[in-house]
Amino acid sequence: MAQTLQDLSALGTEAAQPEAPVHVQKLDAHGRAYATGKRKDAVARVWVKPGTGRIVVNEKDYTEYFGRPVLQMIIQQPILLTNRDGQYDVTATVSGGGLSGQAGALRHGLSKALTHYEPELRSVLKKNGFLTRDPRVVERKKYGRAKARRSFQFSKR
Repeated sequence: MAQTLQDLSALGTEAAQPEAPVHVQKLDAHGRAYATGKRKDAVARVWVKPGTGRIVVNEKDYTEYFGRPVLQMIIQQPILLTNRDGQYDVTATVSGGGLSGQAGALRHGLSKALTHYEPELRSVLKKNGFLTRDPRVVERKKYGRAKARRSFQFSKR
């Protein structure tokens, strides 16, 4: 009887240890990985599939949609970091916010979509902060104030 209790307690300690989470590939019916990225008020819906390296944003080439080189660099960061340049076609629709927020949302969505297609890239992208949604948003306007924090101009007379 005592031996069976020891066996049961040994089994309990083995079962109590959690297993490492296994990330699996998530693809839709067309063989694409989908993810949503967000930044400020902007939302980007991103699809990734094997291809020649084209990035299309709102049915335009990304260099045409995002004219500033800094924004183009932000979008390419996840692809260059993982050495996947020219291996995937990216299709995205962005809405809301300004161009800077949309570029950040697209980078976030692209990073998530890459991890859905190749789960082993997750550690590299997570280490560089591309999978974390930037929580900073515009503060709301308060009543009795000109803006969120600015007071109305004081008049002595």
